[in-house]
Amino acid sequence: MDCAQEVSLLRRQLSRRPGVHHLDFHVLEGRMRVEFDPRRITAEQLAGAVALTGMRAQPWAAAQPREGWLHRRWRLLTTAASGALVTVGMLLELAASDRPLAALLGAHGEHGAAPLAALLCYLAAAVVGFGPSLPKAASAAKALRPDLHVLMTVSIIGAFVLGEGFEGGSLAFLFALAGMVESWSIGKARSAISSLMRLSPASAAVVEGGTERRVPAESLRTGDRVRVRPGERIPCDGTVAAGRSTVDQAIITGESLPVEKEPNSQVWAGTMNGEGVLEVRVTREPSDTTLARIIRMVQESAHRRAPSEQFVERFARYYTPAMLALAAGVILLPPLAWGAAWSYWFYQGMVILLISCPCALVISTPVTITAALASAARHGVLIKGGAYLEEAARLKVVAFDKTGVLTRGRPAVEQFVPLNGRGARECLGHLAALEHTSEHPLARAVVEYAAGEGVRPAVAAGFRSLPGRGAQAEVGGKTFWAGSQRLLREKGLATEEVRRALERLEDSDHTAVACGTEDEVWAVVGLRDPVRPEAVAALDQLRRAGIHLFMLTGDNRATAQAVARQLKLASFRSDLLPEDKAAAVAELRNAHDAVAMVGDGVNDAQAMSSASVGIALGRGATDVALETADIVLASDDLARLPFLVRHARRAARVIRQNVAAALALKAAFLGLAALGLATLWMAVLADMGASLLVTFNGLRLLRAENKI
Repeated sequence: MDCAQEVSLLRRQLSRRPGVHHLDFHVLEGRMRVEFDPRRITAEQLAGAVALTGMRAQPWAAAQPREGWLHRRWRLLTTAASGALVTVGMLLELAASDRPLAALLGAHGEHGAAPLAALLCYLAAAVVGFGPSLPKAASAAKALRPDLHVLMTVSIIGAFVLGEGFEGGSLAFLFALAGMVESWSIGKARSAISSLMRLSPASAAVVEGGTERRVPAESLRTGDRVRVRPGERIPCDGTVAAGRSTVDQAIITGESLPVEKEPNSQVWAGTMNGEGVLEVRVTREPSDTTLARIIRMVQESAHRRAPSEQFVERFARYYTPAMLALAAGVILLPPLAWGAAWSYWFYQGMVILLISCPCALVISTPVTITAALASAARHGVLIKGGAYLEEAARLKVVAFDKTGVLTRGRPAVEQFVPLNGRGARECLGHLAALEHTSEHPLARAVVEYAAGEGVRPAVAAGFRSLPGRGAQAEVGGKTFWAGSQRLLREKGLATEEVRRALERLEDSDHTAVACGTEDEVWAVVGLRDPVRPEAVAALDQLRRAGIHLFMLTGDNRATAQAVARQLKLASFRSDLLPEDKAAAVAELRNAHDAVAMVGDGVNDAQAMSSASVGIALGRGATDVALETADIVLASDDLARLPFLVRHARRAARVIRQNVAAALALKAAFLGLAALGLATLWMAVLADMGASLLVTFNGLRLLRAENKI
């Protein structure tokens, strides 16, 4: 199953069978899913119905058995045999005649009858080249839904009836060649997805009680400990339990350089270990790894058809019968109305039939979209269908959540100000001791800052959380606390010096925290959720692409304004609840039509659903956001967003080019036919040329461009 026409044949053959409830097709995988009532129809009967179309059905397995050499090359061999037979027939015909090659390739009636040997070669070429398509033609004719196969059958038979054996054999060979190229193009896209599946290793070295044993990677379970040697691919998603190394994780994050890994670092299945030995604790089941999700999203996207693809199919549905009617008029009207020669006008009707074949038009869009989806996946952008690819090409506005999208999503210490003559390292050691047992994001930021400054935490005991105010513990024999201005006032330590220090931090858009003992304040700390390092450049690229940018956040206005100023965002809304974000996106959509919402959390899911396109940052996104999103930036990198826009726009351009080229070639050759200058072999060569043109133009998208 390689094209939309074969899908249509299968749908017509199976959909009306008693007991068949639902059909679903995945052209990219060559897979058909049938929901049926086994009491009314069996799997064997379904396979028999498929066989009536000239195709073969077998039960699907995730790991398909390897096909034999002959089966893999059957289409190539039959096409080559058909071409060889046409060539032999042509040589025999030329040898038996003193006419030049130009006469053989000329219009109907310009060359004499072919010798019997040549005619038999042409007939054999037609049987070998077009024979496998005859059941498809019969199925389409029986359903009164004439398609490309019906047109070709009529044209090939008509050529032999008229004594044009060379043209009949050539038609069959060129049709087989076009089908082989189409199958090859789908195979290229399939291999792009298959290459992702091969990234995860088949086995893993599990460490238990000091011993190591090899097990299949799919048998790993959460909590298992896996040893990964230098140069091996990591078989699971997990955290480093022991060891240090660098890991090439470009397939997941898009980072061009290997990343240092140490205990507690996160790693992903399919990434490549560098020079050190790592022991990794499994945190996700094999079926739920980041790589497995990427593969599933890409596979599921293949059958979600784009609007342009649906339009082309609807167009072809009416276009083909119209061309059949036109050809019938050309064949019948001149002989019946004016007594013209039947053979001449029958020939011209066959030419019109072949010129009008919608093959290039029908394959132009799915090949392009399939290539674009596969290429985007290789660059860390998972698009869940052609419809969303086309919608991304139309984007006029992109709305962003702030926390975790435009900012890192976790605060960091930016200023540490000791007071009352205290030393910075002493203060930081006491504060890190207090915060070391807390799970609060601000506490983790302090602990990370102390580690970065090379300060070892002191020893703390009796930790106690003070909800809404802070925390305290016993450090160095004294009660040491850290918290908000409310806690500071409760302790009666809000001196003028301390208030001024806190105000300076808050005026510069920091979250201010004070710390000290029951007697005095030791230090004040300024924390801020920093802007992502790639955000400024990514947003600038989007502006240059003509896209308007908005920020929607639940934070207060002062914080939102500070981030907007850093990112040069003129438009933002603050203090928004999840339903407020969704309403804001709906307003933007009413005003600008095509709007994307970029988020990463549960509170963004509603707004993402309200947008034309919901986009999630994959690595840090919640499961709800990933399920809601239409597009996932698996690399968790905002730089992928301008890539998505330019890639989608490029795909839209290629689709327009392909449709225009296919229609233009049809119009040009119909014009030649009207002047009596077109021949049957020229018609099919033009159709095959158009098919090759749109196929190779679409496959260019497998190689993504990196510039706007």
